[in-house]
Amino acid sequence: MDSVLARVSEATGVPADLLGGFLSVLAASAATGRLPGRADMDGLRECGALAAERGIPLRVLADACLHAAEITAGGAFGAVRRGMAAYIEGYEEAQRAALRQEEEARRMFVDDLLQGRADAERAEHFGLRLAGAYVVTVARPDTPVAAGDPLAGRIEQALVARFGSHNILVAVRDGLLVCVSPGALTAASGEFTHHVRSVLTDWRVGVGRPHQGPGGIVTSYREAVNAIDLGERLGLRAQVLKAADLLVFPVLLRDREAIVDLVSTVLGPLTSARGGPEPLLETLEAVFASQGNHTAAARRLGVSTRAITYRLERIRRLTGFSPSDPTQRFTLETAVLGARLLEWPAHPLA
Repeated sequence: MDSVLARVSEATGVPADLLGGFLSVLAASAATGRLPGRADMDGLRECGALAAERGIPLRVLADACLHAAEITAGGAFGAVRRGMAAYIEGYEEAQRAALRQEEEARRMFVDDLLQGRADAERAEHFGLRLAGAYVVTVARPDTPVAAGDPLAGRIEQALVARFGSHNILVAVRDGLLVCVSPGALTAASGEFTHHVRSVLTDWRVGVGRPHQGPGGIVTSYREAVNAIDLGERLGLRAQVLKAADLLVFPVLLRDREAIVDLVSTVLGPLTSARGGPEPLLETLEAVFASQGNHTAAARRLGVSTRAITYRLERIRRLTGFSPSDPTQRFTLETAVLGARLLEWPAHPLA
């Protein structure tokens, strides 16, 4: 048997220790005419798993088994088939286990990365060089993406194919699709958004600013998520929201007492209007969004231009502020934004 093992190993490159059990099974089957038992099959599965761990291609292992059967098995090809099946089961189970371990390691890395706990060595394993500046882009669909959804992998492969770089990571976290890309690769965020648009029906994308290092990735991620939250609270129509365009709002929120005072002082008198303050707030928002063009604002609201003029005059009488005055316009617009951030008038001002 040793000479057969040596011949097969030399011819195929498969180590002899992986084939000894197979040759024993063949010899026993040839002598008795019986198929291999359970213990024999378990032993061959273990050999298949060892072959996978050593990186031996499955087709090479199969070739070695068939070569051994050709030399020794004679008519025992039923044993060959069962033996081959056991090898392949062990091999494939080892591959599945390795894939599960890699997926779990990736999930844990993404969690650590977005909480500032990832180290440079682990990041390198997943293709990120933490010394550079990174931008995080987040997509929030109406229906959260499940952990393990292959969508993230497909988008990541598309980005790598486009940019020829593995310095990009796409993953799922808390139901969101998250893309981490180098700050210098400015087109990556737009490409990620393009793929999101092509596969999701209802979605919103937030784009953080580029920041340096592991802590920078956490900051950019939070900015991207906050951009989406701000867009929803403010009733913004844009599907793609950039943190760089929304910097004024975190500033407003840092001094809640001041913004409450502003909203109460400037817009509080609107509560006495017939129909409540909401129609007048919507009018101000439409006028500001239309750069003061009353006709465009009327189209946005589906009312007449005359109605816009009437409402603005009503606002001026109640509040003492007019959008046509540059200084007063700024105060009004800031107060309206503050009202949306505070969700007033739906929620009373504290």
